[in-house]
Amino acid sequence: MIKSMTGYGRVEASEQGRNIAVEVKSVNHRFLELSLRIPPPLFPLELELRKKISENFKRGRIEVFIRVENGNGNTDGTNINMENVRNYFCALRKIKEEFGLLDDVSLQMLTGCRDIFSAPAETQYPPELLNRILSTLDEAVLLMTRMRCDEGLALYQDMKGRIKTICDVLAELQGRSPQVVVEYQKRLTERIRELTSGCDLDESRLVQEVALMADRSDITEEIVRLHSHLNQFTELLESDEAMGKKIDFLLQEMNREVNTIGSKSNDMEIARYVIELKSEFSKLREQAQNIE
Repeated sequence: MIKSMTGYGRVEASEQGRNIAVEVKSVNHRFLELSLRIPPPLFPLELELRKKISENFKRGRIEVFIRVENGNGNTDGTNINMENVRNYFCALRKIKEEFGLLDDVSLQMLTGCRDIFSAPAETQYPPELLNRILSTLDEAVLLMTRMRCDEGLALYQDMKGRIKTICDVLAELQGRSPQVVVEYQKRLTERIRELTSGCDLDESRLVQEVALMADRSDITEEIVRLHSHLNQFTELLESDEAMGKKIDFLLQEMNREVNTIGSKSNDMEIARYVIELKSEFSKLREQAQNIE
């Protein structure tokens, strides 16, 4: 079954007096792109974490946030030197008063000052804490995967319904095609009689003209290819592998066949069917953009 590229998972845990929060989310992307925001003690494991996550997904932009707090609620990733913050704040207020500046001292100004933030004293986590972080990450990834599967099921049901609608329209279009030739022959005959004022018609020439028109407007080949593409499309929807790129390619091919049908036919009824088909294919392409 297809999977969506949209998903979210968040898991919280605790270990050795530390609070662990892991959040993962994914959105559409042509390729697999990972963005990690992790505490400095996990930096040496970044490549391993990327490999661990990429084994579960083929496409999508995936963002991973790992936060570790100690008992007082401060993160292990960054230390804040509050004494320096106070000094900088007082200095900025003094400058403001000295020169009569209107701007208030803002957080943006303070974060641009040096020596406010410093690296943590701890450079690595103990094995028990590290294992707990990794297992929490696995749980968050599993939650996101389940959500992607649930979203994929919703996409599958919607797209299957649209495929049925397309097949119904194709059946009506296929039934209309022979009638177009008959109506063209009738209109052509009446027009020639009108122009020739009752003179005898060259029946063989009329038949030849109708045959040429029928050959130019024949859409049997396009309909056969459309049915073939629709069968492949259904098989891809039911596949367990990541098929988003192939589905997108098939939709492009099917849209091209519908455009050809529209250009070949000079019939208002078929033109209406073509518009309906293009509308359904457009909706399918929008949905396909979210398939892994």
